[in-house]
Amino acid sequence: MVTGSLNVIGYGIAALGPGIGVGLVFAAYIQATARQPESAGLTRTYMFMGFAVVEALALLGLVLAFALS
Repeated sequence: MVTGSLNVIGYGIAALGPGIGVGLVFAAYIQATARQPESAGLTRTYMFMGFAVVEALALLGLVLAFALS
């Protein structure tokens, strides 16, 4: 017998997207820095902006999981 809320399962699946997104953001930063080390300062700013957007989506999913339960 399954008991509990389906919101937990939904958030677990929804957390995969931001997890993959964070991996892609950091992989792109590492690759850009490896190709042109002198542009590390400029690309670091874009890395943090991308990371913040992806994490905001993850937090939005967490809030919705609690709000809809």
